[in-house]
Amino acid sequence: MPNNSKDLLSFWEDQMKQSHTSSNYFFRKSPSHYHMMLLVMSAYKHNEKLSVEGLKTKLFKTSRPKSALIINEACEKGFFRLEKTSTDQRIKNIVPSETFINEFKEYLNTLQKLSY
Repeated sequence: MPNNSKDLLSFWEDQMKQSHTSSNYFFRKSPSHYHMMLLVMSAYKHNEKLSVEGLKTKLFKTSRPKSALIINEACEKGFFRLEKTSTDQRIKNIVPSETFINEFKEYLNTLQKLSY
């Protein structure tokens, strides 16, 4: 095992020590937060459009008002941004910010190096 690997416990403890304003903390608040992060990043990876309404529908066991609150908070913190579509100005698509994309890639790279 390479020297730069961490065990799972150390990784989790490091994640929780990070600033409460970081995406690492925000998206691990609840299963709904984490699921939302994965849905948005999956859509981004596959170059698919994901509307606010579509995301609310895909989040299981999360009410629509609660989903809306999480989306708004993620946008306020700069993790996501909303883009209006050119065909229907009422529809807003969720797009991850460049900063969040980089944090997510770093998170995945770290996960690949973990041991238990």
